[in-house]
Amino acid sequence: MTAKSMMPYVEGNSAIRAMFEEGARMAAQFGSENVYDFSLGNPSVPAPKEVDQAIRDILDEEDPLLIHGYNKSNSGYEDVRQTVADHLNRLHGTAFTSENILMTVGAASGLNIAMKTLLDPGDEVLAFAPYFVEYGNYAKNHGAFVTAIPANPPTFQPDLEGLEKAISEKTRAVIINSPNNPTGVVYSEDTLKEMAKILTRGSARIGHPIFIISDEPYRELAYDGVDVPYVTKYYANTIVGYSWSKSLSLPGERIGYLVIPSEIDDFENAIQAANIAGRVLGYVNAPTLIQRVAARCIECSTDIDAYDRNRRTIYEGLTEIGYECTKPEGAFYLFVKTPIEDDVEFCAMAKKHRILIVPGRSFACPGYVRLAYSVDHGTIQRSLPHFKDLLAETV
Repeated sequence: MTAKSMMPYVEGNSAIRAMFEEGARMAAQFGSENVYDFSLGNPSVPAPKEVDQAIRDILDEEDPLLIHGYNKSNSGYEDVRQTVADHLNRLHGTAFTSENILMTVGAASGLNIAMKTLLDPGDEVLAFAPYFVEYGNYAKNHGAFVTAIPANPPTFQPDLEGLEKAISEKTRAVIINSPNNPTGVVYSEDTLKEMAKILTRGSARIGHPIFIISDEPYRELAYDGVDVPYVTKYYANTIVGYSWSKSLSLPGERIGYLVIPSEIDDFENAIQAANIAGRVLGYVNAPTLIQRVAARCIECSTDIDAYDRNRRTIYEGLTEIGYECTKPEGAFYLFVKTPIEDDVEFCAMAKKHRILIVPGRSFACPGYVRLAYSVDHGTIQRSLPHFKDLLAETV
């Protein structure tokens, strides 16, 4: 018999995954070229060729007992962690060492480890709507809960006045995501500086530190020269979660890391707790072979030009048709205002045109839909007449 504690998760099963599965059924029925599936943010460009070569070289050159065995430290290989630290220091002028890096099983495990480290039952995590649907489930895993700060259209920069008003004695962390899923917005340096001031004041007022958990799987996917500020430079009590799922097109390999700066409150206990949290949650250590691949390919990146081409085509195409969209600065998502009030109903209407999109209420932001444009460019081109017919149906 299924545990009662799991039933809310079953009932609230991710609309994103459900829509993706629906797309597979429709593709079998109508042909994949006649289904316009923008539901799942799955990379649509292959991993850089250096990744496959690194795997071959590692298997040829390194001790199989080393590359297939447990790590001596749950944090991961020390040399890999130092490589990550050095890379970050070159990019951002930081001063991390291997001690500040914990290799994780993708970003999801990193966020869960961070929350397990920081949260007690009953604690609150603040999140700016729209936000990735699973944040609520992750917090619930640790007996905590997410409170949404309402969205701030049309810029979708965080509502900082809303943040200051939302802070309570239960507030333990704020989770942010930039470049953002689902809007593609990049949080500006001014936004982060003001957020740091608010959290510093809030921490002093409530008598305990409020942490930022910065979820950054899309960091390298930024367009038009937009800079993605590094949050630890603005606020000491920050933990950064990163994944190579998007930057190297490796979502199935489940490899990422946490940055836990030495400047955070109670660092020594926090880093030990994070290592223990990984074991308690069942991760033990990040996949060993792919840790070494990531270290060898740390200067590589996926073909961002392909995503940029898709971004421009879908944004310009939909705005020309008459849709109201937020122009994405990063990631590979477009957030579109629905021409009718009910975003779920609009998604159902879209499905009749064989267009699969995700309702904004899945991101705590009703009245919008998310399109993942990590698809074949031809899919976008073929979809535009169908989007036009869909809009006409709403008039």
